[in-house]
Amino acid sequence: MATIELNADREEDPRVKAVFDEIRQMRGTDYINNLWRYLAFDADLLENVWRDVRDLMATETLIDFKTKEMVYLAVSIANACQYCVHSHTAAAKARGMSDAEHAELLRIVMTAGRTNHLLNGMQVPVDAVFDTDQAAG
Repeated sequence: MATIELNADREEDPRVKAVFDEIRQMRGTDYINNLWRYLAFDADLLENVWRDVRDLMATETLIDFKTKEMVYLAVSIANACQYCVHSHTAAAKARGMSDAEHAELLRIVMTAGRTNHLLNGMQVPVDAVFDTDQAAG
């Protein structure tokens, strides 16, 4: 159950409408997914989150779009965000992620989680060659 009430009239706010119109234009669809529809309860929050997502995930940067979606998916799995796991799996597949790449990504997430838990449990000191403060000295 959502903690924010969904209000279908949010686009009466010109700031919300402007963000929704930009999302529609950039994605080439009239569909506005729930993340944006629920964030629209606060125009400032909606604008800020959309700006950050747009500038990194929907704009050409140093990392290609498929890789960005796969990284986002891996972080979403690690953070147990069901919504993001579903949306970024779909986005990564739309950007060309194959079933084999998806399986490999899941194996990487599994392996990283396992070793992260082990290292956290053992509190192994960081090697000097990995610590930029120590390596520089």
